[in-house]
Amino acid sequence: MLKLTVGKNGNENYSRIQEALEAVPYGEKAEIIVSEGYYREKLYSDKKDLTIRGIGKVEIDYADHAREILEDGKKRGTFRTYTAFFSGGRLLLENLTIINSSGRAETAGQALALYLDCEKSRLENVRLLGNQDTLFISPLPQKEREARGFYGPRCFCQRKMSEAVFHSCHIEGSVDFIFGSGNALFEYCTINSIEKGFVAAPSGEKDGIGFIFKDCVFTSSSCKEESVYLMRPWRKNGKACFLNCSFGPHINRKGYTYFRDEKEDMENSTFLLSGCTFSCQCEIAKEHFTVPEHFDACLEHFRKL
Repeated sequence: MLKLTVGKNGNENYSRIQEALEAVPYGEKAEIIVSEGYYREKLYSDKKDLTIRGIGKVEIDYADHAREILEDGKKRGTFRTYTAFFSGGRLLLENLTIINSSGRAETAGQALALYLDCEKSRLENVRLLGNQDTLFISPLPQKEREARGFYGPRCFCQRKMSEAVFHSCHIEGSVDFIFGSGNALFEYCTINSIEKGFVAAPSGEKDGIGFIFKDCVFTSSSCKEESVYLMRPWRKNGKACFLNCSFGPHINRKGYTYFRDEKEDMENSTFLLSGCTFSCQCEIAKEHFTVPEHFDACLEHFRKL
């Protein structure tokens, strides 16, 4: 396995993470160790089997946002705003902080911290910080709703499912800050809302798993009571399941809402809760407090990633 180091001390192979990524041949298994420091970088990676492990406090920060006007006079759009884009086969990220510091959703619009497009990803003790659209888990939906809406990596490629596990991570944002069509398990994570909005905006396939939040804590130190919904489906087949989670008073009692079309979204999306605790007297309909029959199989599937 190829092993490379990145740091600011002059003793490592590279001083920039992107340089180390570019040095890795696609087909070779590689591990990149990043020393403590602040890295002002926009990362792009497409590798077969990659591990990036931070030592100490490692912060990767950039500030592209959707409303920025580019040289061609067009807006940057959502999917070119990422601080870090990872594609390829297998990815392991450990002990990193990835930030999109472009600012509030009202002024910057969509701004991705992390765009995950790998076949299988695992994140351990990773912090993802942003506002609107902090984390995107591919693939993109089949059709965009506005011209150039999907411009960015993989927008013209055949859609390919990605799967990810987030363990003991911290993810924060405001509007739709965990979204996409991939399958993902969030386990023992802190999900922090910094402004009113929506946590999850899934858009998965009808026969997909969607997003599963297990033993997660949903927090906020700044949002008003009931100002945040757990989910609104980005596409009608979006799915999100919450198991043994703890919700602060900022979570709206209705739990989830529609994205555009109330009837179509509510009838075709999946919103499930089981064993969760609330800081308020919750009025979420009892029929949503069920666990899908295939839930154990879903968890076992993620355990193998």
